[in-house]
Amino acid sequence: YPFERLRQLLDGIAGPARIEPIRLTIGEPQHPPPEIALAAWRDAIGSVGNYPLTRGGAAVREAIAGWLNRRYGLNGDARIDAETQVLPVNGTREALFAFAQAIVDGGVVAMPNPFYQIYEGAAILAGAQPVFLPCRAADGWHPDLDAMSPGEWSQCQLVYLCSPGNPTGAVLDTSWLDRLIALADQHQFVIAADECYSEIYPADGPAPLGLLQYCALTGRTGYERIIVFHSLSKRSNLPGLRSGFVAGDVELIQRFLKYRTYHGCAMGPPIQAASAAAWGDEAHVIENRLMYDRKFDRFLDIVGQRLAAGRPDAGFYLWIDINGDDEAFARDLYAATGVSVLPGSYLGRQVGADNPGRGFVRLSLVPSLTDCEIAATRLGGFLDGSG
Repeated sequence: YPFERLRQLLDGIAGPARIEPIRLTIGEPQHPPPEIALAAWRDAIGSVGNYPLTRGGAAVREAIAGWLNRRYGLNGDARIDAETQVLPVNGTREALFAFAQAIVDGGVVAMPNPFYQIYEGAAILAGAQPVFLPCRAADGWHPDLDAMSPGEWSQCQLVYLCSPGNPTGAVLDTSWLDRLIALADQHQFVIAADECYSEIYPADGPAPLGLLQYCALTGRTGYERIIVFHSLSKRSNLPGLRSGFVAGDVELIQRFLKYRTYHGCAMGPPIQAASAAAWGDEAHVIENRLMYDRKFDRFLDIVGQRLAAGRPDAGFYLWIDINGDDEAFARDLYAATGVSVLPGSYLGRQVGADNPGRGFVRLSLVPSLTDCEIAATRLGGFLDGSG
């Protein structure tokens, strides 16, 4: 797992004396959580005396469906139905893992490379063979669909997507999705889209395209073999709430609900109340974007042209080509400045001689604006040879 590898890499390195370490490694939001969600949680605390339904109460499902329909312009036959097409989950991490256990029976599970490591573990423990689709700058960081052979596609049961991407921040476009959907129709596999970074994008930029939105635009209003995952962790700065949802194909939702009924992972009533409040409010999400805008602007202003980096399409990561050994870069940067970053090779898998994450580092701009400015200044000095 990437963070265990990082711990081992930095083990025994103290960093410079009298300098406070700054972590730009894990994607744990540090902005204040919205008071509207905290108030709803406090008001509902007495409801812990009741067992929750695995499918969630009507209020949280309706809040989720309402948000999806507003956010992605889902109207008419494309509208998401709160009764049959939504399932609250205890964070997308556990749902992304459990979903494969519920629908996969061997075969192949495809995923981007580099990627969020849960996809790989989910595939292996579902008895499937993970196949990695490399993401490269030349392809706009879109997974290379030609990396899978016709035989592998014929055995494919599930494809994980991540858009906006972790770690690249790339948003999948319609032409790429056209190709994937054609393959899904030919081979009848399920597409699971991890969209947990969808609400973090430049305030003056377009909102990222979602997979349900793409389906609605192309007339696929039944969302056959399509499921999406969303979370309040990034959107609403509530990682400790462990709240998200899955939505899409009615049949897939029913299969996943049946699995989760036995799994025993219903969302607690106070968390449902806080979640419904958060999904129903956009003011805090807009402010969240503005805070990330300020951090990206200041970080890139300070580092300037010394890094081959620009603002990603979405998300809060910088994916930086350091044109060298990413492990050595991360180790030496921490030793010299106390700033920790994640080697890109830890987020990728080597296929043949190629690990598409090698030579990159991921920086997570989740600390405060002040800490991001300090980290950028230290990084700039390191790159200049004075750090």
